[in-house]
Amino acid sequence: MAGELYILLLLLLCGRTISEVQPLYQPPSETLDFGFVPAKTYDTNAYHEPGAIGILFRIVHAFLYLVQPNYFPQDLIRKLAQQTFGNKPGDYQKAVYYEIGFIVSATLGMLFVLLLPLVGLCFCLCRCCDNCGGEMHQRQKKNADCQRGCFATVLFVAALIISIGVLFAYAANQHLTNQVRGAKKLISSNFKDLKIFLNDTPAQIDYLVSQYNTTKKKALSDLDNVGPLLGHRVQEQLGKEVRPALDAALTMAGAIRETKEALENVSVSVEVLQEGTERLHANLTEVKRHLINTLNDSACTAAQAASTCNVIRNSLHQLNINANFSRLPGVSTQLAKVNEVLKIDLSTLVQKGYAAFNDTPDLVLNQTRNILSDIKNVLEAVGSNITAFTKMLPIQKVLSDFTIYLTQSETYVQDYFPLVEQYDFYRWLGCLILCCMVILILIFYYLGLLCGTCGYDKNATPTTRGCISNTGGNFLMAGVGFSFLFSWVLMLTVVVTFITGGNVEKLICEPYEDKNLFKVLDTPYLLNKHWKHYLSGIVLKNPNIDLTFEKVYSDCKENKGIYTTLHLENLFNIHEILNVSMYAEDVSLKIKHINIDLSSIVLLDEIGKENLINFSSSGINEINFAAYLSEINKSVTKVDLLSFANDLEARAEQLPKGALENALKGHANNIRMIHSQQVVPLEQAMSTLNQSIRLLQKTASELSGKVKNVISAVDAAQLLINNNASLVIVQETKKYMDTILAYFEQYAEWVKESITMEVATCKPIANVIDTAVDIFLCSYVTDSLVRTFCTLPRDHNCLIFLTPSLVFFSPRYSLLR
Repeated sequence: MAGELYILLLLLLCGRTISEVQPLYQPPSETLDFGFVPAKTYDTNAYHEPGAIGILFRIVHAFLYLVQPNYFPQDLIRKLAQQTFGNKPGDYQKAVYYEIGFIVSATLGMLFVLLLPLVGLCFCLCRCCDNCGGEMHQRQKKNADCQRGCFATVLFVAALIISIGVLFAYAANQHLTNQVRGAKKLISSNFKDLKIFLNDTPAQIDYLVSQYNTTKKKALSDLDNVGPLLGHRVQEQLGKEVRPALDAALTMAGAIRETKEALENVSVSVEVLQEGTERLHANLTEVKRHLINTLNDSACTAAQAASTCNVIRNSLHQLNINANFSRLPGVSTQLAKVNEVLKIDLSTLVQKGYAAFNDTPDLVLNQTRNILSDIKNVLEAVGSNITAFTKMLPIQKVLSDFTIYLTQSETYVQDYFPLVEQYDFYRWLGCLILCCMVILILIFYYLGLLCGTCGYDKNATPTTRGCISNTGGNFLMAGVGFSFLFSWVLMLTVVVTFITGGNVEKLICEPYEDKNLFKVLDTPYLLNKHWKHYLSGIVLKNPNIDLTFEKVYSDCKENKGIYTTLHLENLFNIHEILNVSMYAEDVSLKIKHINIDLSSIVLLDEIGKENLINFSSSGINEINFAAYLSEINKSVTKVDLLSFANDLEARAEQLPKGALENALKGHANNIRMIHSQQVVPLEQAMSTLNQSIRLLQKTASELSGKVKNVISAVDAAQLLINNNASLVIVQETKKYMDTILAYFEQYAEWVKESITMEVATCKPIANVIDTAVDIFLCSYVTDSLVRTFCTLPRDHNCLIFLTPSLVFFSPRYSLLR
């Protein structure tokens, strides 16, 4: 089987990947979906469920433990395998100590076989001499009835125990036959699983190889999108300095427009204020003149109005303008220079810089076409190498050879299984005959008890008792006679089967279940004195590799891949073919030739810079902001005209009713009209002038420094693009290619996991071993045989103790009838 298993392992040649190579790159941000490795479910359930008879099995296991409680003798088995048993004086003593329970059982059984016929012969001779119950008379005793009842009860209980044992024996015998009949289906299931194992493995390997295309497609997709991917990465890194510089220049363009608007507002506001204050001064002068004329009226000389008129006359000096805007310098020179600056649209120049910088992805794409073409060729070559390598492997031939062997084995089993069933029928029939022998004896006992009880007459003598009573005695004697005739045959059968089955159970089945048997098989230099590890020597041709039966069985039991389970990387190393790191070196060499030139990107040309310089020298800082602020902070008039008008009207109401009062109230209304029509617009113009002049003052204070900073930032960003962009490009290109190569590392990790857990899972091999050892040898054969004949020795152990009793009381029981 080792040779065929070796052939089977060849199917996994193309499953080797770079799984042993540590990842060199960070995993990609996007997880690739390789789908699921095609696999079928294995049908074999290598588990034996005894059913209701399992209770008997557990009882017998407990009985075996009592007979043989010693642990599995690993040292003795190793010495037997290495043919060194007996070299030390204590070896035989250890073997005897281990087998002492079976030796005692076999000794008792053989004594039974030898002594029972001899005892039966002596009993027959004794009866022929009218002794041992052969006399046709009886002695009446006071306890005769009690003795008779005790004998009958003991005989009935013994027969009942024997009956239960026979039922157990028959059940175990029939169970074994049923299992043998069902074994054909289990064997066919194992062969079916092995065929699935063979047929699916190439498809699984092909699937693993085909999924390289998924990786390649993703890598090619990233390469085709080198502009958006790599270009954007480069652009993002450079943009950390470029975008702030361009944003500052664009902000400065907005500042120029705001400055122009502020200068225009100042110019317009000053003109409005100058004209307005002149007109306001004239109107206020006219109002004062009319008020003076009114106050010179004779009515003001009256005693009641004189004081009021004097107060009004003394307040007329307040009706005058407070702010004088005629002396403020103009800003026409600065406005003219700013308008000259605005003839060049700085915003458009900055937007051109933005557009040039945003073309970075296209520049990267155009300048990497040739190198990316070479990288694509490398990736295509990897796929071609994998495909070519798989075609070189003789998978189909190996599969065909092993399938032929498997088919022949299945045909052999199918041809010879009827013979196994036939032999099992003979075994079943022989066990049934043995059970029938015991049943015959039991029938005699039960009939003897029944007839003896029914035909019992206390007053009858042995010579006068009835036919039924005599028949009962004859049945009991027949049972004793058949016991002497057949018991030794049953015991001989029991001894042979129990000793054989018990040792198989203790030396194979139990250590197989707790894996101590594997530990013995994995002993270095056990099966071959020149090989440290036998299994690796057979499979891998290298006995120094740590490959153990226990580990292989456990891995197959867990349905792991056979490639990992058998360490086939030590036999077939295709790392050189599928080593992604090797191809990564080729790709890295191609990457080193990437040279992206971004010097064609111009963020801001000389015209734009000169425009900024001209703006900074436009003379805004020469404006006399103190003069403006001094006048702006003043009120338009010396007195609030509304308050003055209200106060004038209030004083007019203190005068006697008449023309003077009405005239003063008319003057108050004129003052209110002057305030609403002239003062309020002047205040609004002053507010506009205040905002504009303060904006210009702030701009003038920061203008020179801001322009220098903007030009410096643009120059630094341009220098970065022209001279230092290559370093950024190399770094980002490395990250970009790391992402692409990480797809292949992800593929390698997926292949590693798939080979470990999904490809050529060796559950069928563990099932075959379980079927051969655990199911057939232990559960079907050993368990059933041990349990079948473990019931018989219990019955005949009863016979060992009951036969003398029967010899003693059976005839007396019949004579007492």
